[in-house]
Amino acid sequence: MTLKALWHGLFGTWYNAFLSLAVIWLLAVWLPPMFHWAILDAKIAPDPAACRASFGACWGFITEKHRLILFGAYPFDQHWRPLIASMLFVVLLATSCNPRFWHTSLALGWMLGLTVIFVLMHGGALGLSVVESAMWGGLPLTLILAVFGLALAFPIAVLLALGRRSHLPIIRALCVTFIELVRGVPLISLLFMASVMVPLFLPEGITVAKLVRAEIGLIIFAAAYSAESVRGGLQALNRGQEEAADALGLSYFHKTWYIVLPQALRIAIPSITNNFISTFKDTSLVVIIGMFDLLGALKAGLNDAQWRSFYAEGYLFVAAIYFVFTFSMSKYSQYLERDIARTAPKPS
Repeated sequence: MTLKALWHGLFGTWYNAFLSLAVIWLLAVWLPPMFHWAILDAKIAPDPAACRASFGACWGFITEKHRLILFGAYPFDQHWRPLIASMLFVVLLATSCNPRFWHTSLALGWMLGLTVIFVLMHGGALGLSVVESAMWGGLPLTLILAVFGLALAFPIAVLLALGRRSHLPIIRALCVTFIELVRGVPLISLLFMASVMVPLFLPEGITVAKLVRAEIGLIIFAAAYSAESVRGGLQALNRGQEEAADALGLSYFHKTWYIVLPQALRIAIPSITNNFISTFKDTSLVVIIGMFDLLGALKAGLNDAQWRSFYAEGYLFVAAIYFVFTFSMSKYSQYLERDIARTAPKPS
């Protein structure tokens, strides 16, 4: 963008000029005191008395409680295990975003990586002590809920979207009923149902870990919402694509797999990304069933009376972590849209 274009965008009309000047004024008023509070007058040392005597931010709370916030109730002397597991999660996700690695070895890498993550988190092998999933918390729990929830929900969402458009009345009715029932209730109710009702349907003596029950509720919720996004992409697709596939004699599977779904999913990328971001943030609701994810672990840290008044710093710290992940998802979806638009065949 040239300087002339930037000037025209900011001050080209009287209302653009008014809005630009208003934003500049607000930034000039807000940024200096924020800079003083967050940096110049801030306290980094974990000293509650010094923080109370200061007018700046108390980052000493983060210094003191960062391990509790990041890893929850996981045994303190074993924090290196969830740290490595979280780093491995990030490496796997970053690798999966690069098209150069989209081949069979990526699936093998995920299988190996998830095995290592489970061994690190649970233990019981290689001399590692056993840590039950009830003690998992913080960032690793958030990543586990989000990654497994979204990975398992997406194929279910595609099947639900195809089923909702099916010509078979029973299949269509079942998919519509499932989607509308799930979308008609809040996630909190699904988590309660998964946590309280699932054990009632199991044979006596058989139990399912709370983590698995919460994951089931999250998968059901994400699948129903993503199904509508996929259905929107299917409906936006030109009917002539399917008619051309039928004219070529392609089977339903080949038509759907090679022609319909790739184009429909490309159209639905923004909506699907929005659902993924929302689901990632919704993992914080598992605190209501007694699980301490990233946000729940922060609340546990604020239970310490001497640090209770420094909640703003804690929430800013957690918000920054959520922002890094959600912003990365948003930018990656934009990259996918540009890349698909660049490589898609141009109409003649």
